[in-house]
Amino acid sequence: MFTLTEVASLNDIQPTYRILKPWWDVFMDYLGLVMLMLAIFAMTMQITKDHVACLPCPEETEANLYPTQKGSSPRPTGAPVIPTIPSGTTAQSNKAITGILTSHQPGTAEQKTDPQPEPRGVKTNLDFQQYVFINQMCYHDALPWSSKYFPYLTLIHTLILMVSSNFWFKYPKTSSKIEHFVSILGRCFESPWTTKALSETACEDSEENKQRLTGSSSGPKQVSLEGKDESPDTNPSTPMLGVKVSADKPIAEVPSSMTILDKKDGEQAKALFEKVRKFRAHVEDSDFIYRLYVAQTSVKTVKFILILSYTSTLVRIEFKHYCEPDIEQLTGYKKFYCTHNMAFMLHKLLFTYIVLIIIYGMTCLYSLFWVFRRPLKEYSFEKVREESSFSDIPDVKNDFAFLLHMVDQYDQLYSKRFGIFLSEVSENKLREISLNHEWTFEKLKQHVTRNAHDQQELHLFMLSGLPNAVFDLTDLEVLKLELIPEVRFSAKVSQMTSMQELHLCHCPAKVEQTGFAFLRDHLRRLHVKFTDVAEIPPWVYLLRSLRELYLMGNLNSENNKMIGLESMRDLRHLKTLCLKSNLTKMPTNITELSPHLLRLMVHNDGTKLLVLNSLKKMTSLIELELHNCELERIPHAIFSLTNLQELDLKSNNIRTIEEIISFQHLRRLTCLKLWHNKIITIPASIGHVKSLESLHLSHNKLESLPSALFTLPKLRHLDVAHNSITVLPPDVGLLNNLQHLAINSNKVEALPKPLFRCTKLKVLCLGHNALTSLPETVGQLVQLTQLELRGNCLDRLPVQLGSCRLLRKNGLIVEDHLFDTLPVEVKESISRETNVSFSGL
Repeated sequence: MFTLTEVASLNDIQPTYRILKPWWDVFMDYLGLVMLMLAIFAMTMQITKDHVACLPCPEETEANLYPTQKGSSPRPTGAPVIPTIPSGTTAQSNKAITGILTSHQPGTAEQKTDPQPEPRGVKTNLDFQQYVFINQMCYHDALPWSSKYFPYLTLIHTLILMVSSNFWFKYPKTSSKIEHFVSILGRCFESPWTTKALSETACEDSEENKQRLTGSSSGPKQVSLEGKDESPDTNPSTPMLGVKVSADKPIAEVPSSMTILDKKDGEQAKALFEKVRKFRAHVEDSDFIYRLYVAQTSVKTVKFILILSYTSTLVRIEFKHYCEPDIEQLTGYKKFYCTHNMAFMLHKLLFTYIVLIIIYGMTCLYSLFWVFRRPLKEYSFEKVREESSFSDIPDVKNDFAFLLHMVDQYDQLYSKRFGIFLSEVSENKLREISLNHEWTFEKLKQHVTRNAHDQQELHLFMLSGLPNAVFDLTDLEVLKLELIPEVRFSAKVSQMTSMQELHLCHCPAKVEQTGFAFLRDHLRRLHVKFTDVAEIPPWVYLLRSLRELYLMGNLNSENNKMIGLESMRDLRHLKTLCLKSNLTKMPTNITELSPHLLRLMVHNDGTKLLVLNSLKKMTSLIELELHNCELERIPHAIFSLTNLQELDLKSNNIRTIEEIISFQHLRRLTCLKLWHNKIITIPASIGHVKSLESLHLSHNKLESLPSALFTLPKLRHLDVAHNSITVLPPDVGLLNNLQHLAINSNKVEALPKPLFRCTKLKVLCLGHNALTSLPETVGQLVQLTQLELRGNCLDRLPVQLGSCRLLRKNGLIVEDHLFDTLPVEVKESISRETNVSFSGL
């Protein structure tokens, strides 16, 4: 036998799951336990006491009652009636009863001493063993199946119902999700961050109520930059382009014990946010838990209908029964009258069981009604959003929504506290608290460095946000923010009076009104690196004091087939615009800058720039760069830029530059960079561009230089390095103003003597050629400061290098053994006033 406690353990669900059991499931569990106890009680009674008692029917005749059987004598008159022995009587009891019966036979000593009266009743001719046999036969033949197996059926039905009630907690495909959900929910409920967030919300609500009572007009007015710039000198018709730069709601002061979260608690809260995010993504994509719960509730309802149907029609429990076993040849009796001693008890238990089943079934029907009454695969946090400051808590769906509906039946406070971890605002507040606690003013001060321009620079990389202590660095000049998901410039940015340069590298930035006003009036250089044009903060287009803007990212929108740049007409003082992107045409909005834009740089990633007509309107341009734009010829639109001084067409596919003659109309063009292309020849028409002072033709496929090139009177810088030039024409000596000549990495075998008439040369790069000797006339270059000779076939250096008074050892790039061939006094002259070792050059 097993105890009731052991049986009750079948219904034992982990206490943590109780939050997912609504009242009807709990009630049905109790009903199931009561039915289980009823079944066990009925089984126990039936096993220990259940039997029938049978006697021959009184309608039988006297002859039938006392038949004469072969080998036996008729029973004498007055034979006693043998009492019926229960079918479950043991052998010892049989012996005891047999002894009693024997002691009452006529002729015994007891009868002689104390005569008994004549027994009454119908005389029988059955002995004890025959009665036992008849009772057993009639128990199995005459007793209905419901009287014998009712307790067992009750037990089986109850176990099925109990299993059905808790199946969704144990099924492998749902148990892991449910266990994970319950674990996360419990941690969210008990997290210190939840209490802090709700407490701050309560403080905010109380502060707002106080302001409404006392009159909010007495405080400083917060203006939202939603529609247009409210400053008097801003065009009132200029839209703010959806710029949301309004300050947050005033937050009431919270006790210091609440503002600083324990580091361990903060890390646990961060982990909870991540777990909730992943769990939502994992559970929200299916509704299997919901369908399984509906299925098990439907199974219980069908089971209730089946039990009630067959119980009301088939189950019969009666006290009296007639039995006609086929044993007349053994006992002489054909029909027996039997009584079932457990009939009354079983009948009462059956009635109780039916009542319990009806209550159970009504509860199942109610649960089905609740399931289908409203969509449980959608859950809204609207009430939580109204009661708290976390208005961004998203609605959930599918199994996630169903689990939250079940939790609401237990306690709605769980969902409210759980919603805190679905809010990005809440997560950002936690990150902000942890960030400010970690990045103090002293720590930030240690990360401030000096850049190449001798400016104080701070570079912050992959933080969760912008620490508030940054705004206390009042001497900071350059601020670089990279891969920071949440950047928010508060009003305290106005303290950074020295900051003029800002870098935003994949950093969506928001700014408050006061902070925006400061940036608008003080920021001079802005670098923005992004993935899509939509990531560019809209307030960037309103920085009216901005001088330089560098945009790096995807500016070519495939969906709209047009550039997504916002209007730039408010960038009134912008002088430099750099676009590092994949443009196929020049953005039309750039023409709004045409009256004042001086420098335009377009650095493509290899995407072919097809449309350049809009450049014609930008007549104020002084410098133009078109890098890596897959240009095959010099664009004709450039020839309209009459004020152009510098043109850079680096890294394109330009093969011919016949159009170079048109540059003669650009009277101010002084610098032409056609490097890193595929130019084969330089046309003689280059001699017409008299204004050229700097010409860059390195990294091309030039094999010769035309004489017309050396007729440019103002040419000071000539770079033809990394080509296939074999001969440097003697006409190079005509360049009287030449200061920089780079012809390294070519195939030059000898240097013309007229080259050394260019006495203004300061830099001469001759490395990696086929030179076998360096003329002695090199000593005429008295202003030479850098001479590159490494990578040639020289066997010695001329002594006349000592005449180059400005040449120093760090400017002489040559092999060590060649330098050692110079006389000692020349080496000392070149090495003076420097401590730089030659091996480091």
